[in-house]
Amino acid sequence: MAAKKGNLYLIPCPMGDVPPLAVLPISVKKAIEQIDHYIVEHEKNARRFIKSIVPEKQQSALKIQEINKFTNEGEIPSMLNPCLEGFDVGIISDAGCPGIADPGAGAVHYAHELDIKVVPLVGPSSILLAMMASGFNGQNFAFNGYLPIDKSERKTELKRLEKASKDFEQSQLFIETPYRNNQMLQSLIDNLNPQTSICVACDITLASEYIKTAPVRLWKKIKVDLHKRPTLFIIQG
Repeated sequence: MAAKKGNLYLIPCPMGDVPPLAVLPISVKKAIEQIDHYIVEHEKNARRFIKSIVPEKQQSALKIQEINKFTNEGEIPSMLNPCLEGFDVGIISDAGCPGIADPGAGAVHYAHELDIKVVPLVGPSSILLAMMASGFNGQNFAFNGYLPIDKSERKTELKRLEKASKDFEQSQLFIETPYRNNQMLQSLIDNLNPQTSICVACDITLASEYIKTAPVRLWKKIKVDLHKRPTLFIIQG
């Protein structure tokens, strides 16, 4: 009889400096109490998070593997070996929910191929929280990740997304490297139609949270500094 496989738990974490249990349910704490094997984006960040949730947990007992932009895809399947040996494994992103705009999705893909049960735990998702607060169409929306850096290519992409938002009544979400957020907002103001609405959702769940929806013509008068602050942008024509 084949040995029972462990489960792969997708463990969310806070999106900034906030007490973990202020934004996470008790199920996350219970999972971390029981799991010693982890696949994480960066080991230092994951250890700090685990310690903040379960301070009494022995750090020396943790068996941690990293999955990030430097990981060779061929290395990913073997990260799930503990599951095949009967141990539960947790995936932890640097912020928010693993698997969403996150390299942990690769491990989840192989878990399904290996018939390992995937268990997503509830936690803060900046994409969903931003959509909830935007006032835009929550029944039809698309997350587009990062837009081109080149100004000409970015303008073309913004006009394409603006047209799609009108044609399909579809909210368009995207992100930018935090130190280029102010430039992104200016690009939106400079290139979109005055009546197109923009939602800026910044520092979601933190004390410094800022969420504002307004048409382009009003954003020209709004002063906000988004520099180095995690931000989601949403447009809807």
